[in-house]
Amino acid sequence: MMADAGLSGSEESYPGEISSGVRRRVEIVRALMNEPKVLLFDEPYRALDSLTKSVMHEALLETYYKNKVTIFFITHDLDEALFLGHRLAIMTTRPCRPKKVLEVDIPHPRDYGVLTSRRFRELMDETLEAVHEEARKAFDLGEREG
Repeated sequence: MMADAGLSGSEESYPGEISSGVRRRVEIVRALMNEPKVLLFDEPYRALDSLTKSVMHEALLETYYKNKVTIFFITHDLDEALFLGHRLAIMTTRPCRPKKVLEVDIPHPRDYGVLTSRRFRELMDETLEAVHEEARKAFDLGEREG
C-alpha cells in the first residue's frame, strides 16, 4: 500500500522527517489498512500549499478508483469540492442543514483539465450563489452577536 501511494522508502521515517504531503498520504494508507467502507476527511488539505494540494487531490482520486471506498470530504474550498466530488452538499449557516445538494456530473476519471471546462464553471457558478448567500447570513449574524 505504501508503494501504491508513492511512499516507497518512507516506511522507516518518523513524522518529523517527512513533508506534510507525505504525512497526509501515510494517514490515508493507515486508514485504508483496515479496509473501511467509509472514510471521513475533515479539511485534510487545509494547511497544504496549492501545488502539494493538487498532487494530493490526484492521489485521493487514485485511491478512490482503486478501493471504491465511500469518502465524505468536508472542505470550504469549492474548487476542491467540485473536482473531487460526485455529489456536493452545501450547508446552511445556522442551524447547519443541507441547503442544496448538487450532482457533479463531470465524468470520472478526472484530471485538472476539468477545472477549465464549461461544465465545471457552470457548476461553480451554481455553487457560489448558494455559498455566498449563506456566507452573507453568517456575516450578518456575526455582526449582531458581536
